[in-house]
Amino acid sequence: MTKVTLYIAASLDGYIARSDGGIDWLSFLDTEGEDYGYTDFYESIDAIVLGSNTYQVGLSFDEWPYPEKKSFVFTQRPLQSDREDVTFISDTVELALANIEAQGYQNIWLVGGGELINSFLQHSLIDEYIISTIPIILGGGIRLFPPPSPEEKLELISSKQYSTGLVQAHYRRK
Repeated sequence: MTKVTLYIAASLDGYIARSDGGIDWLSFLDTEGEDYGYTDFYESIDAIVLGSNTYQVGLSFDEWPYPEKKSFVFTQRPLQSDREDVTFISDTVELALANIEAQGYQNIWLVGGGELINSFLQHSLIDEYIISTIPIILGGGIRLFPPPSPEEKLELISSKQYSTGLVQAHYRRK
């Protein structure tokens, strides 16, 4: 059975990016030798789902941020890629997830953005949440859980505090 994990960073006031999609505010956490569990998490997943705006942010990096993993990009726009590891999807999240599972992918990373997260949440398709709360108040931007979001009861699996002030909480859907 496929497991979908939302692994994401958010500001203390619940934003995952600035209004323009900028994530520059995450850079103050860059600490030599500390990846906040990212490498272990990345090795545990075999596919990625992300929205088209998040995909375009990924394209702005010097290197593709999701190497050696199949990426499924949800979009209604006519996007194209020369990458063989990127597939564009315009299906509903339920149908797309069924198709991804049929291809043999079991551990899926829901990268973002807010609208796609909300679509998965609306259909109770997120099994685990790993949310890193960053000690910054942005005051506005793209919300982690844009309204209207359904109620979802969660069970805390673990939490960890880092010297940078980042607090990472790992939850499972009840």
